[in-house]
Amino acid sequence: MFWRFIVALLCAATLLLGQNPTLEHAWDLAANGRRDEAIQVAQKVVERNPQDVDARLLLGSLLVEKGDRIESIAQLVEAVRLRPESAEAQNALGEAYRTFGDAKAALAPFQKAVAIKPAFGIAQENLGAVMLETGNLVGAAAHLDRAIQLLGHTDDAADAHYLRAKVYSAHSEVHKAAEQLEQAVSIRPDFPEAWSDLGDARRVLLDAPGSIAALQRAVQLKPAGAVAQYRLGAEYLRQEKVHLAVEHLEAAYRINPDDQSTLNSLQTALREDGQMERAATIKRKLVELLRKRDEVNQNILKAIQLNNEGAALQKQGNLAAALQKYRDALNLNPKHVGIRVNYAVALLRLGRWTEGLTELHDALLRDPGDAQIRTALNDALRQAPPGSIPQWSDVPVTAGK
Repeated sequence: MFWRFIVALLCAATLLLGQNPTLEHAWDLAANGRRDEAIQVAQKVVERNPQDVDARLLLGSLLVEKGDRIESIAQLVEAVRLRPESAEAQNALGEAYRTFGDAKAALAPFQKAVAIKPAFGIAQENLGAVMLETGNLVGAAAHLDRAIQLLGHTDDAADAHYLRAKVYSAHSEVHKAAEQLEQAVSIRPDFPEAWSDLGDARRVLLDAPGSIAALQRAVQLKPAGAVAQYRLGAEYLRQEKVHLAVEHLEAAYRINPDDQSTLNSLQTALREDGQMERAATIKRKLVELLRKRDEVNQNILKAIQLNNEGAALQKQGNLAAALQKYRDALNLNPKHVGIRVNYAVALLRLGRWTEGLTELHDALLRDPGDAQIRTALNDALRQAPPGSIPQWSDVPVTAGK
């Protein structure tokens, strides 16, 4: 999906055939699947001419595909800085944030893109999508409706109809959701997620045959889709087709063994199928899953408490004790970026530069859109004593600053 966007981006940008032969070569390499070579060529263009926005857009987009969060976003941030009135550049930055799961950071670039170019259908769709992800259902509906109007009966419109259905479902308007999903699969018949949601909508509408047909299509298109396999198995169970229910619920379990709904339905189907020993095994798995989830929730709460205690100790000037609290908190919740930043800052203030820089770098990897973390890391790198900078610092974290 992101590669399809690169094509649209470059078509809309100022890059013209023959205008920059080197960058044209990078584009040709990328179009022929030689992405790593294209990245190398684009990097050389940027090094020679840091003001080349098209090169940064191509490089940033290719790095997104490669999974390089920090450098891809840095390139796209700089492209936006150099060409702030480009809806395509703003949209590219938003796409990058969204690709890396940061809907909140993606919101502003998408808003700027549609403000600059209201008829930019893809940007309208993207803005609607992140508004949906961040809980703004009213805003999502407005932008998705606009996207549907602009995109017409194109392939991109299928995504807009699919997302619009999610807004209707959130408002319990299931009939309207089903209509949107039918539009989505009529535009793109090989859209497994839309077929799956359509099957679920038809179930709610008491259309059992229609539900089964849509879910079967979803599973046929994407056998590794855990949600569709679960939904089909659960529907077979409701229709008392136990053998079929077990088949698809077992498939869902193999794909996602930690889904509570799957485990619940599977143990029921197994019991009804007379497989008591297997049902008991699944029940034990469910009990263990619930126990682990409770433990994780408790650890999250305890980590926040320890972090707050660390902040209080730091305020009192007891930095060594604060560091221990931050470390304990981070051990309980290693995914919490704020706790990691506090731990990193405490390490730096205690003169433990290599450790502190590494933790700040890790925090930025987890949240590449956080400008404060990027600034803190760049400041710390400038102040670090010789010999204390880790090997990863060869990565140009200051790009796009």
